[in-house]
Amino acid sequence: MMKVKFFLIVIISITWSVTTFAQSNLLNAKTPSEIGLKTAAQLISDNDKPLAYGYVHDRDILMGKTVWEIIDLSEKINFALYFPIDENLGADRRSLYNVLTKAIRSGEISEVYSDSYFKTKKTLKDIQASLSRVDTTDAGREQVNAGMQVSPEYILRSDLTAQDVTQYKIKGYWYFDKRQSELKYRLLGICPVTPDVYTMNSDEKDYIELFWVFFPSAREVLHEAKAFNNQNSAMPISFDQILNSRHFNSVIYKEENVYGDRDIKDYMRDNAQNQLLESERVKEKIRDFESDMWNY
Repeated sequence: MMKVKFFLIVIISITWSVTTFAQSNLLNAKTPSEIGLKTAAQLISDNDKPLAYGYVHDRDILMGKTVWEIIDLSEKINFALYFPIDENLGADRRSLYNVLTKAIRSGEISEVYSDSYFKTKKTLKDIQASLSRVDTTDAGREQVNAGMQVSPEYILRSDLTAQDVTQYKIKGYWYFDKRQSELKYRLLGICPVTPDVYTMNSDEKDYIELFWVFFPSAREVLHEAKAFNNQNSAMPISFDQILNSRHFNSVIYKEENVYGDRDIKDYMRDNAQNQLLESERVKEKIRDFESDMWNY
């Protein structure tokens, strides 16, 4: 029942905000330069907002559980969050990573933190230091040791791109709303995971969390950014709709617990199968709470 409601909300939202990327005015254009140009009426109709969250009183939450999940971008169902990895395709289509980083640089997203508990804010300077690496070759170091200025050809710069993002980590809250008698989910944070810029050229890469974005503060930006709809390119879907409707596959890697919110891998060591089974156990425990409410 919950999935049906999510699906209906997504369909209604998409219908209200039908845009077609650079293909707007495609059938009426007389020259290629007119493709993508919208009329005044289209601009007015596109000026919508993300579907607002309803107010939830603390007394209406009968059960709540915070979980952390990993979205693996190598899975086909998650491709909409990964592609296109080429930033030069145009301004209308970007990967989720490029949407987030561009909005952070422009100041549209300011609620950026160093961890999933949203305690320490990250500045743009902190983030940029994680996204690029500047180094010199051996010949450049010789010039430095000789007191000379390093020649530009001896300076190496490595930048992380959307292609390097392998996963997203998300933090969310499952709760049972006793007023509406249903289990609901609220996404709280999202974090791109990439190889450490200083190990990206090595055989063994270290993967790091770049930054955590407080999701409710980024909803308007993610609503404006559209992902590719593989079923119907004339009706794109926004990143906000994808994430809120949970139109992706993920694996729980941590739940809040008495042991300081330890990861599943910390107590299920060196056994990937048991880690997956434990992840499913956590998921079923949350689902079972809703079904148990109707057992007498």
